[in-house]
Amino acid sequence: MNVPTMAEMMAQGKQPEVLFWVGCAGSFDDRAKKITKAFVKILNKANVEFAVLGTEESCTGDPAKRAGNEFLFQMQAMTNIEVLNAYEVKKIVTACPHCFNTLKNEYPELGGTYQVVHHTELLKSLLDQGKITIEGGKFEGKRITFHDPCYLGRANDVYEAPRDLIKKLDAELVEMKRCKTNGLCCGAGGAQMFKEAEKGDKEIFIERTEEAIETQPNIIATGCPFCNTMITDGVKATEKENEIEVLDIAELIANAEDL
Repeated sequence: MNVPTMAEMMAQGKQPEVLFWVGCAGSFDDRAKKITKAFVKILNKANVEFAVLGTEESCTGDPAKRAGNEFLFQMQAMTNIEVLNAYEVKKIVTACPHCFNTLKNEYPELGGTYQVVHHTELLKSLLDQGKITIEGGKFEGKRITFHDPCYLGRANDVYEAPRDLIKKLDAELVEMKRCKTNGLCCGAGGAQMFKEAEKGDKEIFIERTEEAIETQPNIIATGCPFCNTMITDGVKATEKENEIEVLDIAELIANAEDL
């Protein structure tokens, strides 16, 4: 797999078209690494000049900020901004809506202004430009429901790019009762991923997974590694793992392309 770092690119006197911000989940979580690899395969296939920061990348500070530690957030953000600005980064793509939201909306006031896109938006633009083609044979006739990540949908109004990509797979896109602006959180946002749930009648991720199962899908698609983890846990908890797959949009595209 061809994954150059910004340091390697700069040493060759090159400036990549886009920086791929991998994020904590995409770097360290075994399940999310598969999403990272699928996305890299597509970028390579489409001949997109990209680079990663590698060991120079650290957490955007999103969990710290959501948990109320503004001081830690600003420390993490400033460190990243210094690195990004030193490399004169202009455009960033990430497969994590948490990183996407923080880099796009919260870094500018600290001196880090970049064009930030979610990986589904970049994939849609590659498709529109003809740099990738999607043959949906593998997924033809499959029922796919899309779970809207909070920080992608309601926080940043990105609803259509992932859906447009699913439609290109010749699959049947089935919507949950609560979707788009009325979507329900998977239960991991706002740093909830890293703490135990408060007492209540039911876990949020179970509630959301049950809503997805109501659509009788073959696949539950999402565009966020945290959502992926929560929905996968929900599918296991409802004993549907033999019937329903949970896949990121990038994995759907890579699988359709046999990458």
